[in-house]
Amino acid sequence: MKTRKVIRILLFLLLTVLSVLFLAPVFIVFMNSFKGKFYISDTPFEFPNGETFVGISNYINGIAKTGFLNAFGWSLFITVCSVAVILLFTSMTAWYITRVKTKATSFLYYFFVFSMIVPFQMVMFTMSKVANMLHLDNPAGIIIIYLGFGSGLSVFMFSGFVKSIPTDIEEAAMIDGCNPLQTFFKVVLPILKPTAITVAILNAMWIWNDYLLPSLVIGTEYRTIPVAVQYLIGGYGSKDMGAMMALLVLAIVPIVIFYLTCQKHIIEGVVAGAVKG
Repeated sequence: MKTRKVIRILLFLLLTVLSVLFLAPVFIVFMNSFKGKFYISDTPFEFPNGETFVGISNYINGIAKTGFLNAFGWSLFITVCSVAVILLFTSMTAWYITRVKTKATSFLYYFFVFSMIVPFQMVMFTMSKVANMLHLDNPAGIIIIYLGFGSGLSVFMFSGFVKSIPTDIEEAAMIDGCNPLQTFFKVVLPILKPTAITVAILNAMWIWNDYLLPSLVIGTEYRTIPVAVQYLIGGYGSKDMGAMMALLVLAIVPIVIFYLTCQKHIIEGVVAGAVKG
């Protein structure tokens, strides 16, 4: 008993230290967002004082210089629509390829799994060229691209969960007169809620914080928050560090709120998605 207690205490201390290490960068960014831009590089780890404290002027300057509100709107639109499309199509795909056992569906499953290991850097230039040719270089078109890149992990997780659902439930729904679409939306989709929330969180965090894909596909005309933050870097490497720290805080807040709201479902969804059939 004493050994177990010691192990638990050591594990608690280790996790506490790791938590502090992971949260420290976020706290440092928040702290420096209230400092003058000339003091951040000199004293990055000191609390703001009477000389360095500038109030919310960094936030005001950052919003004014980058058109942050417009960028926030585009980020919100792209993230919400992309996550909704990913959840709908990948859950339906996973249900179909899990329930319909053919060589074609087996190939599709492994094709989706394989797509998870292909680095984005291998296909980014070809992808941006194809997106331009197909007129996907706009906020609506990039949603389709995000669907392609987000489908691998999403289908994998949904497939694992669907395998754990008894087929008797679906057969009973069909006996009651439901067609396949009604069976999916009225029976299967509600059961998929834990995994759906996990998939939504993972994809939302990725899409909201993504810089490379929006910068390659839609450029500056429909800039998202990560792209807008880069505009605080001027010529010859000059940076408005105060405004940049402020915008990073504003960019972090929405996704943190979303994560904390849904975090209780993450473990349940990940474990359910790991079930083997």
